[in-house]
Amino acid sequence: MSPTSKAESREADIQMVLAVREGDTTAYRGLVEKYQTRVYQLIYGMVRNQEDARDLAQDAFVKAYDNLHRFRLESSFYTWIYRIASNVAIDFLRKQKRRGTTEFDEQIAARDADGAMVEQHHQDSPSKTLERKRLYARIMDAMQELPEDQRQVILLRELDGLSYKEIADVMEIPEGTVMSRLYYARKKLQKMLASDRTEA
Repeated sequence: MSPTSKAESREADIQMVLAVREGDTTAYRGLVEKYQTRVYQLIYGMVRNQEDARDLAQDAFVKAYDNLHRFRLESSFYTWIYRIASNVAIDFLRKQKRRGTTEFDEQIAARDADGAMVEQHHQDSPSKTLERKRLYARIMDAMQELPEDQRQVILLRELDGLSYKEIADVMEIPEGTVMSRLYYARKKLQKMLASDRTEA
């Protein structure tokens, strides 16, 4: 998204927030529709269960709505809802005694020019599609072994393609810390995936 488009998107968000604050509760639906898919994907990447991710995404939007009076208009709603969603997912994982497993979404991930993981739209041979799905599954499994803070930062960067500054805003940490966590998370993932290949 270009800087101009980002500014226009942010301004549209602010207008919807102001409308809700002034009593137009239906305006919040616009914010939900705009971000629900990305919030769900972020949470699913952390909890790895579709039903839990749907419930937690709803919880995140409800929590955001209930606290909309605390939202600072000079901030980005986009990073604010992501911060809430991340915290909801982390709280959920901490309360779980054990993590459930589920089948992966049909989304097959690849990497774009910036290194972020994106959905494949072109058709490959069945064998290539299967191999990519297996690789995606191995990566997501390996990510569950990362500490929560490293898993969160790599999901925001690799799956959602946020910039370092946006990640820093979401997690409320310095950009240098974002870079450090990404570095160590990627090194750990590479080591785990290399180990998988050796064992195979």
